[in-house]
Amino acid sequence: MNTPDLFASAPDPAANLLPFDGIVNDYGAVFAPDEADGLLRYLLDEIPWRHDEAVIYGRRIVTARQVAWYGDAAFDYRYSGATRTALPWTDALLAIKARVEAAIAPISPTRFNSCLLNLYTDGTQGMAWHSDDEAELGPQTVIASLSLGATRKFALRHRRSGEKRALLLQHGQLIVMRGATQTHWQHALMKSARVHAPRVNLTFRTFRSLSPSS
Repeated sequence: MNTPDLFASAPDPAANLLPFDGIVNDYGAVFAPDEADGLLRYLLDEIPWRHDEAVIYGRRIVTARQVAWYGDAAFDYRYSGATRTALPWTDALLAIKARVEAAIAPISPTRFNSCLLNLYTDGTQGMAWHSDDEAELGPQTVIASLSLGATRKFALRHRRSGEKRALLLQHGQLIVMRGATQTHWQHALMKSARVHAPRVNLTFRTFRSLSPSS
């Protein structure tokens, strides 16, 4: 598998890490190590984590990974055959969102109205190949992904050609997927028995239309 390490040198946020049919930008660490440590402790202790659910081949399963969903309103997010209702932002999450929006503004200015958080307690937990292509996100969507905690391998795979790219996401690092990435590429978080520490991933998103819960 062709999975070059894209961190041989300091990242250039303007560089596209994909060869075609999409755009992925690497902003490097947007939080200093001590800041990132504090954010990770807050998220592990204060977020009301719950195991995710998915419907696969008609069967409802509960994942080892845990999630939390926040947004501007109590709107529903439907993926993998299940529905999640957004919680109201905390002050800490709004501060993180503001930092992320400021970091990406020179290249892809975006205001996010929601965030899906994922907790992987160790390397035995990952995410299978998928695209964030739900209708609510719309075409050419922008997704900012912030990593906190253990370094994990993040991979991308082109839907037609099968070409792959991979990178190691480190503590405090921010990447952004935009353009046609979700249409043409899938991504995954690879498992590793060598990782024994937790990782929290915050994926900031923008819904085209909100559907408040009743």
